[in-house]
Amino acid sequence: MFVSKQVKLRKMHIEDVELYHAWRNDMDVMFFTNPALDTYALSETKAFVEGVILHSTSSKSYIIEDKETAKAIGITSLINIDQKNRNAECIIDIGEKDYWGRGVGKEALKLLLDYAFLELNFHRVSLRVFSFNERAIQLYRKLGFKQEGVSRQALFQNGNWHDMIHMAILQQEYMLAQES
Repeated sequence: MFVSKQVKLRKMHIEDVELYHAWRNDMDVMFFTNPALDTYALSETKAFVEGVILHSTSSKSYIIEDKETAKAIGITSLINIDQKNRNAECIIDIGEKDYWGRGVGKEALKLLLDYAFLELNFHRVSLRVFSFNERAIQLYRKLGFKQEGVSRQALFQNGNWHDMIHMAILQQEYMLAQES
């Protein structure tokens, strides 16, 4: 378990399926992170959690909890883990909307990056973000992520085409950012 001022991360368990299912089907939550914006049956979410989250050798997922109340408020993961090249992609969703804008995403992502770079000794962590998700882009830049590229008009949402921004941070960059 990883702990910061406001949040802690714990491994996801099968008991978290119903809560994750609620977040996965909340269009306000998924608007900023899920390109499909589909809804899912509970059985589909359970199969996804069991197959992709809990039993995957190429991902590690953690429930974000409020440190004081132990309330589950989101999920963050390292996915597409490449052990040989010491790379992974990260994702984060704050599922409880009353926690939006309170800095919990930043703290949770920092805990995940600490784990990736200090414990797993990864060299690089990347992410993808929708171009209209300006708050997330600003957060990623504050943490030290650099834009590496753009997939132009890769997402069609609300009748408009949007770019997909590709960002990453290297272990050395992260360590330097922590010193300052």
